[in-house]
Amino acid sequence: MKRLLLASLIGTTLALSTQAMADDAALKTLEEAARKEGAVNSVGMPDSWANWKDTWVDLEKKYGLKHMDTDMSSAQEIAKFAAEKDNATADIGDVGAAFGPIATQQGVTQPYKPSTWEQVPEWAKDKDGHWALAYTGSIAFIINKQLVKEPPKSWADLEKGKYKVAIGDVSAAAQAVNGVLAAAIAKGGDEKNIQPGLDLFAKIAEQGRLSLSNPTIQTLEKGEVEVGIVWDFNGLSYRDQIDPSRFEVLIPSDGSVISGYTTIINKYAKHPNAAKLAREYIFSDAGQINLAKGNARPIRAEHLTLPAEVQAKLLPNEQYAKVKPIKDAKAWEETSKALPGLWQENVIINME
Repeated sequence: MKRLLLASLIGTTLALSTQAMADDAALKTLEEAARKEGAVNSVGMPDSWANWKDTWVDLEKKYGLKHMDTDMSSAQEIAKFAAEKDNATADIGDVGAAFGPIATQQGVTQPYKPSTWEQVPEWAKDKDGHWALAYTGSIAFIINKQLVKEPPKSWADLEKGKYKVAIGDVSAAAQAVNGVLAAAIAKGGDEKNIQPGLDLFAKIAEQGRLSLSNPTIQTLEKGEVEVGIVWDFNGLSYRDQIDPSRFEVLIPSDGSVISGYTTIINKYAKHPNAAKLAREYIFSDAGQINLAKGNARPIRAEHLTLPAEVQAKLLPNEQYAKVKPIKDAKAWEETSKALPGLWQENVIINME
C-alpha cells in the first residue's frame, strides 16, 4: 500500500513538473514570437490610467516591445476592432467589464489564458479566455473630514447623516449608476431590483441632503463635496492628489458592488503574440503590482504580497468582504437603461 501510494505521489509530482515545463516552454515560444513582432499597440490604455506607463516601460525593457496607445472609450475600442479588420492598427484594448462579453459576441477578440489564470475568480473571466478582469473597482465613499464630523461607515450611516451626499449624473456616468446598484445591494436588492437603492437616495433628497455636484477632483478640492460616491480607485487617486489628510476613502461595510476592466486582444491584431505576452505580463505579480501603484486593486490581490508602500495606497482586503459582482449582466443592462427615468421619478422629484 505504501509503495502504491509512493508511486502515485511520484507520478503526480512528475505530471505536475511536466506541466510546469510545458508551460515554461510555451511561454518561451510566445516570448520569442513577440520579440520578432517587436511592438504592441493599445487602445484605451494611456500612461496616466491605472499606471499602464510602468507596464509599457517593462515590456520594452524586458522584451524589446515598442508601444503606442490611442485613448478611447470601451465602445469606441470595439468599433475600431470591427471596422479595421485586416488593416488593424490596435492589438489590445482595455474595456469596462460589461464590454468584454459584448466584444466576444461581436467576434472581434481572440483568447489567451495567462499562466496565473486559476487565480482569477470565475466571475471575472470568460471560460475560453477571451476576456478577464485585470483590476477591479468597487463603489466607495470619499469623505471630506474637514466638513464631516461623523464619517459614514455604511449606507445605513449615510441614510441618517447630516451632511450632503454627491453621486453625480445617473443619466450619464457609469460610476453614478453603479453607486445606485451598490446601495440597492446593501439594502437587499439586486440587478433586477434597484428600488431599495432608489428609496435610500429619495430619503436623502427629501432631507435636502442630495448634492447635484459631480464628485470629481475639482469639486472635492474646492470643498463642494462633503461625501461622494465614487469608484475606490478614483477616490484613492483624488485623495492622494489633493491632500491625504483631508479625505477618507472606504468601502461601505454593509455592501457594495465590484466591477472592473478587462483586456481584449484584437482578433485581427498585427502583433498577436506581443498582445498575448502583454496580457501574460499584466496578470503576473509585477504587472499586478504596477496596477496597484496606480490605485487600481489587482484582480489577484489575495494572492499577492504587495510592497508595503504600494499596499498603503490601497484599501485593506478586509474592507471588500461584502462586495458583490454583477451576476446577471443582461438584467443589469436593462435596468441601467431604465435607471435615468426611475431616478427622476423616485429621487429628483423629492428635491423640488
